[in-house]
Amino acid sequence: MKYIEVGTSGVKASNLIMGCMRLKGKTLKEAEEIIRTAMDCGINYFDHADVYGSAGQRGECEEIFGKAVGLSRPSVRESMIIQSKCGIIKSEVGAYDFSKEHILEAVDGILSRLGTEYLDFLLLHRPDALMEPEEVAEAFDTLYQAGKVRHFGVSNHRPLQVELLQKYLPYKLEINQLHLSIVHCPMIDSGIAANMEIPQGYDKTGSVLEYSRLREMTIQAWSPFQQGDFVSSSSANPFLGDYEHYGRLNEVINRLAAKYGVTNTAIAVAWITRHPANIQVILGSMNIQRIQDACQGSEISLTREEWYEIYQAAGKQLP
Repeated sequence: MKYIEVGTSGVKASNLIMGCMRLKGKTLKEAEEIIRTAMDCGINYFDHADVYGSAGQRGECEEIFGKAVGLSRPSVRESMIIQSKCGIIKSEVGAYDFSKEHILEAVDGILSRLGTEYLDFLLLHRPDALMEPEEVAEAFDTLYQAGKVRHFGVSNHRPLQVELLQKYLPYKLEINQLHLSIVHCPMIDSGIAANMEIPQGYDKTGSVLEYSRLREMTIQAWSPFQQGDFVSSSSANPFLGDYEHYGRLNEVINRLAAKYGVTNTAIAVAWITRHPANIQVILGSMNIQRIQDACQGSEISLTREEWYEIYQAAGKQLP
């Protein structure tokens, strides 16, 4: 397992993260086995959010995780990097809330469900159009001074949204969690196809990849095996094994998997981790074998030719 520094936090973390969104409905025994598998593979980073759970059971995944591993034990807690997110309001309408009151209340709930006294990282889940950055700053300072949160970040934010927040914050934003996979990589597309009159040449992300590198923010890639736009149900399926839509891509990935003696899952991971931005990959699978397979890609260093061959096999163009 390869380990990197998260942002400029000084925290040494695995470049693969176990995403805990699909722990919902698992027994404590099942959850413990999944978490133990991840740790045995070298993963020390675990991602949560206060909205992860079954309908009507906000924070269910955090509660299952906390009970399964026993975070109240110092020896267990110190072996893990725990991250959670807040800001999404689950209701019939749906909304976002970055108010000081909501952030403080959300973190208290997260800590209670996980059974721990602090989070290593807290992320603001999705942008709140009604955000008042001064309130966020007050909330973050209160949490930091109380020892409840050690480091901060965001999820699904554009560069100028990050800049607006950072202007008021007393602490550096270390992370931006973003959707990234071989077939959904607009943050890479727009840089490669700069000034080209083709769809992938349009900058949809505000150059968030380059911005993050300049600001020394770690990008965390969620849904790394997913086809396209998360909002579209028609593209919310994995591309691995989908020969109907991604036949050429799967052929290339399978050939490289045979070369490196790993599975196709490992190659999909390696394509992301090969990027010099030191991107972390969030694994959402609860399948033990798939977790083990993915971890094989942590340290594979694809050649430039292999990386670009995969990119083009996904239907991307080069100038």
